[in-house]
Amino acid sequence: MFTNGVFDLLHRGHVASLQAARSLGDRLVVGVNSDESTRRLKGQARPYQSEIDRATILASIRFVDAVTIFEEDTPGDLISQLLPDVLVKGADYSEDQIAGAAAVRRAGGDVVLVKLEAGLSSSGLVDRIRTGEVE
Repeated sequence: MFTNGVFDLLHRGHVASLQAARSLGDRLVVGVNSDESTRRLKGQARPYQSEIDRATILASIRFVDAVTIFEEDTPGDLISQLLPDVLVKGADYSEDQIAGAAAVRRAGGDVVLVKLEAGLSSSGLVDRIRTGEVE
């Protein structure tokens, strides 16, 4: 299995998605957007944590088997090289929006959308910290 993301300020929603991805097979590889890629996608204020910090935290999770950092805005090239049996993304995407989905399908693999934990995001977490909002 393969999944990807920025994973800036890892939270319960990230962990649930990663755990759901890992439950689909034997090994989970996680692609992490580089710092430069994150800035292009999320703006100059991001990432909050460096790519090395994010990758290290992800690698420490027991159901994550490998982590790789990619420089491009999407992991399409990486996915085309790896050709995982299962490509996993959050259900906030449709399959036609997922980089690498067509390559995985052509190779006989599956694309699986996992349910997201409602109301959880790194941006939302930062907003709550800034405003002092407590759950």
